[in-house]
Amino acid sequence: MTRLFAQAQNPIVRWEYFIDEWDQIQRALIEHLQLTMYAVIIGLVVSAGLSAIALRYRWALTPINGFTAFLYTIPSVALFGILVPYFGLSRLSAVLPLAAYTLLILVTNIVAGFNSVSSEVREAAIGMGMTPARRVLHVELPLAMPYIVTGLRIAVVSTVGLVTVAAIIGQGGLGGLILDGLRRAFWTPMTIGAVLSILLALALDGLILVAGRWLTPWEQRRKTAM
Repeated sequence: MTRLFAQAQNPIVRWEYFIDEWDQIQRALIEHLQLTMYAVIIGLVVSAGLSAIALRYRWALTPINGFTAFLYTIPSVALFGILVPYFGLSRLSAVLPLAAYTLLILVTNIVAGFNSVSSEVREAAIGMGMTPARRVLHVELPLAMPYIVTGLRIAVVSTVGLVTVAAIIGQGGLGGLILDGLRRAFWTPMTIGAVLSILLALALDGLILVAGRWLTPWEQRRKTAM
């Protein structure tokens, strides 16, 4: 009886909170999206550079994979804590670890994508007189795109989840609502933060999926033919 009374006093969602605190919820959602995009963009740029090195110098692939795997194994709370003494409770302290966690996923998929391009295709491009840069941009990159898009989808969705943990240093976007709800045993902000983070992950995943299909129409035709 006491539990039922407590649930009645503290329901999962108070819609008046959603209305009254909409500005705060909106700010948290925008911050969550910004942190995700900053981290993934930085991770993609760094991963492209590391992948280029690994593809150019094959011996470098093992140490690069080892380094990115090492970063991925560090607990997120510990990595945030390591950076706070240097950068304070700033956005940089949140973005750098988030970007680091994308490297293993993105490097693995970028390298796999370029390795999937057959030697016959490369030789045909060389025979057509293409320069190395043009061959990479116009032949190899489009063919590697399905792998890259898959890696990007995984990196974005996982980053959306990890951003919530950054709330411990005051930069968590929707994680701030979740943490606030946990601290006060007030389920409404916790529920809103959790649901919106899930919806954000699904929305971004869907957008990347659609963009990937638009960028690789031949891949869809091949699947249909099969």
